Amino acid sequence: MITFLHYPTYQIFLTAVLALVITAVLTPIWIKLLRREGIGQVVRIDGPQKHLTKSGTPTMGGVVILFTVAIVYLLTASVSMRGLVALMALFGCGLVGFIDDYRKVVKARSLGLKARSKIIWQLVIAILVGLVAVNFANLATTVQIPLTHLVIPLGSPAFKFSIMHKAIVVPILYITLVFIIMTATTNTVNLTDGLDGLAAGTVTISMLAYAGIAFRQNRLDLAIICAAVGGAAIGFLWFNSYPASIFMGDTGSLGLGGVIAIMAILTKTELLLVLIGGIYVIEGLSVIGQIVSYRWFKRRILKMAPIHHHFEMQGWSETQIMMRFWIISGIFAGIGFGIYFMTATSTASH
Repeated sequence: MITFLHYPTYQIFLTAVLALVITAVLTPIWIKLLRREGIGQVVRIDGPQKHLTKSGTPTMGGVVILFTVAIVYLLTASVSMRGLVALMALFGCGLVGFIDDYRKVVKARSLGLKARSKIIWQLVIAILVGLVAVNFANLATTVQIPLTHLVIPLGSPAFKFSIMHKAIVVPILYITLVFIIMTATTNTVNLTDGLDGLAAGTVTISMLAYAGIAFRQNRLDLAIICAAVGGAAIGFLWFNSYPASIFMGDTGSLGLGGVIAIMAILTKTELLLVLIGGIYVIEGLSVIGQIVSYRWFKRRILKMAPIHHHFEMQGWSETQIMMRFWIISGIFAGIGFGIYFMTATSTASH
């Protein structure tokens, strides 16, 4: 294992670069393999019509991202329980996405897993991740209100059971919060992954913010994972930017959504995720608003949901939407990080 314990900033930078290079090298190989096996994207016919030309483009590129993150983390970091919890969330959610992608490719259906099945699997993963984090990584079952000294305890009600003489505590309210955060984030990142390069770029920005937060908390293990995810996403973006040679698929979008969610949980910035992942909140609300408006008032508030498709229908190019959404994502992430820094500084001064 390579360690640079006396130079943590260099260690984080090296991690990002190494992940970028590995992803950039492996992705073309993965593209060739996918093409040889005839594994390509099945485009939904109810989406923008010009997207139908993307049918057959290699997908499941998230496989490269996930394994690159794991390899780089093991090479550059001292393995910790919180780091393993982060990988658990990354691969657990990624596995759900992989199953979804596999069903789409094998059955040539754009819908994949049913929504109910996804939610059930996400519930199982959230429970497992939450229990491991609380019982083995000493994660506090509290939530801090940003810009205040208020902390909301969510450790009770709880019950206990034993596994091989190890008492396992199940804080019901906090595990419920973990489920809500993970499900909301994974599915909204998945919604965002509707244009070439959009999800990869916004994930990089969110990971940059969480790398800063983890570093500020002296959690080098988590900062390295953030750097690995960000670097891998940038390396993948070389092939995923418009016009994309490969899509990350649900393997990537659900996996990356899972790691964003778990970073909010492990760094105890659960509420700030609404800002740091603000672009995902906008994408998710656009879909909810469209559904509610049509069902209740028989009117659509957008030409097409999620909102990035609305701007496509307005005549914006994919590149325009991608770049502008990146900028918006950067603004939200910057505000979120700024609020965290002010909260942490205020708390430390007391």
